[in-house]
Amino acid sequence: MKPPKRLEPLIEDGLIDEVIRQLMSGKEAAVFVVRSGDDVRCAKVYKEANKRSFRQSVDYTEGRKVKNSRQARAMEKGSKYGRESQEKAWQSAEVDALYRLAAAGVRVPKPYNFYEGVLLMELVTDANGNAAPRLNDVEFSAEDARAHHQTLLKEVVRMLSAGIVHGDLSEFNILLGSEGPVIIDLPQAVDAAGNNHASSMLERDVGNLTAFFGRFAPELLNTQYGKEIWSLYAHGDLHPDVQLTGRFRQNTKPVDLKSVIRVIDDVRAEEAARQLRLTEPPTRSN
Repeated sequence: MKPPKRLEPLIEDGLIDEVIRQLMSGKEAAVFVVRSGDDVRCAKVYKEANKRSFRQSVDYTEGRKVKNSRQARAMEKGSKYGRESQEKAWQSAEVDALYRLAAAGVRVPKPYNFYEGVLLMELVTDANGNAAPRLNDVEFSAEDARAHHQTLLKEVVRMLSAGIVHGDLSEFNILLGSEGPVIIDLPQAVDAAGNNHASSMLERDVGNLTAFFGRFAPELLNTQYGKEIWSLYAHGDLHPDVQLTGRFRQNTKPVDLKSVIRVIDDVRAEEAARQLRLTEPPTRSN
């Protein structure tokens, strides 16, 4: 097919050799199947802000870092430069989240490059090598529903252990790949320690999973995994191998705010150290 204008710079710079077809067009981006050398990948082309239907809610952008104070002031004032900076920050949020989650072992598409507003990443495929379907397009047995529900709960735990909440997780942005579910669409991902809405978003994400798989295995509707997961996180007891029960009993004892603040400060300090390491030039070996 004729390459869209937004993909032409990637072709000119050798990142893409051929645009095979358009895979989908959603509220925030259009996705194309492309060829890079011998590999078939997908290119996510972000729509311009005035052409998107998805709103950049302050609930999602709260706590996000920008490069400098000038950008922060411009974004606050809503100037042209501020809107451009906000748009770039919105797009890079997904890129940053993908690299961070992939490093943490979360089932997300492998990112390859982010160039001129286009995210080049792995094409998730089914057992036959075709583009993987969304969960919403698949019917499940009760047994498979329970298994996929447990798998995705572990991925949510792994994400939160890495300090990230998806923020918009549902059957519409999870693909059923050849090796199981793969989580996609992360531009609204939030920093768990820096966003005051993170707990409610986490519970909503888990609630969406439970409601969907509960159609096929109704007993899942009686579980409270969202509250359990966040409680473990808030008390510093969450880790990727934690054993969940699906049960949660509200603690009527006063919250130890100092302990919670210490956990949050530790997470922030770890992230600040990680960002610092990324900016440091590599050391040369003799």
